[in-house]
Parts: sequence; C-alpha cells; structure tokens
Amino acid sequence: MQLLSRSPLFRGAGESGIGEMLSCLGAEERSYEKEEMIYRAGNTVTSLGVVMHGSVMIVNDDLWGNRSILDRVEPGQIFAETYACVPGEKLLVDVFAAEVTEVLFLNVGKMLSQCPNSCGHHTQLIRNLLAISAQKNLQLSRRIFNTSSKSIRGRLLSYLSDQAVKNESERFDIPFNRQQLADYLGVDRSALSAELGKMQREGLLEFRKNHFHLYEEVRSL
Repeated sequence: MQLLSRSPLFRGAGESGIGEMLSCLGAEERSYEKEEMIYRAGNTVTSLGVVMHGSVMIVNDDLWGNRSILDRVEPGQIFAETYACVPGEKLLVDVFAAEVTEVLFLNVGKMLSQCPNSCGHHTQLIRNLLAISAQKNLQLSRRIFNTSSKSIRGRLLSYLSDQAVKNESERFDIPFNRQQLADYLGVDRSALSAELGKMQREGLLEFRKNHFHLYEEVRSL
C-alpha cells in the first residue's frame, strides 16, 4: 500500500482511499519471471498495469527482428492504459518483465465508469490518469528529439543531456544497459559502444556500466 500511495495514479487518495478503490476496480496482482511476456502485440486489453516490484519493458520488434525500446516502467508507474481506454484496440507493442516482477492490474472500464459505491476518490483517480497520459505524450516527444539526429553522437548527447536535466545532476544512472540504450536510440550496439569510448577519450564524459558523468566540455558542443 505504501508504494501505491506514492504512485502518480493514486496521488491524493491516501491509504484508506486506495483500499476502497482497489475493491471497486477489481484489482488483481500477478507475478512474472524475467523476460516473461505480459502482453503481446496484437492482444487487446481491458486493464492497465501498475508495477509493484521489478520493472517492465515496452518494445516494438519489426519484421526483421530489429527492436526499438519505447519505455521502461519502474515500480509505481503504469502501462497499457492507452490501449485499455480504447476497447478492441490491438497492441502495437510487446510488454515483458525485465526482471522478476509483480504487476497489479486495474480494470479501466470500471475506472472510467461511475463508481457504484460513490467512491470519493474516483474523480481524482481519473484526473491522475489524464495527467499521466499527458506526461507520457511529452515523454514520447522527448524520444523523438533524442533520435532525430543522424549521428550516434548527436543522439547520445541529446539523451544524456535530458537525463542530466531530469536528475538535476551531471552524475546520474540511466535505466538501460548498453544493448537497451542502443535499441532505444535506434543504433547498432557496437557502434554505440565505440562512440561512447571515443567521447570518454576526448574528455566529454565518463561512464561505468549505466552510471554517467558529463563534463563541462559537453556544453560547448
């Protein structure tokens, strides 16, 4: 319950209010092993998922097996809400557990309908859902900006500068390993690693695994 009280979806509800809403929304919790599929492209869904533990990857694989990572969903965050809001809409993405993961599923149809118990926090829940959807639209816009450069260096600088701003620090961790970062930016992993090594030798940044430190020289690029 503590995690849910910190989740943007339940902002303003309080633990007692969350308990009431979970009962109204037919909440169901499920566990997944690492890389186990949660939703497949082509599925239709009626529930959004709240990550309770672990993390979830949202990806698109094309006909030739090229993968694009659209998002990584962390504890307290939600996924599949857009598709669940449009009955019969087929998923264009695969959703799988990035590690051992627990997900709480909530029926969106019940969420958008008048609560039979006149649940006092129901309107706030809908407002929160709209705010999350708007935030995700902005996130997709950022991804477009991050992948608009024709060069690998340009894409890296765009993404890493975004992460520095988000973390309010020039030292930060990113949520991707090297292959996942390459998939997110739409570039070859070997070429990405080579460019990172070159940027480190040039004194632009320092990195170890998923931890990065951007130096002042980056600002002049």
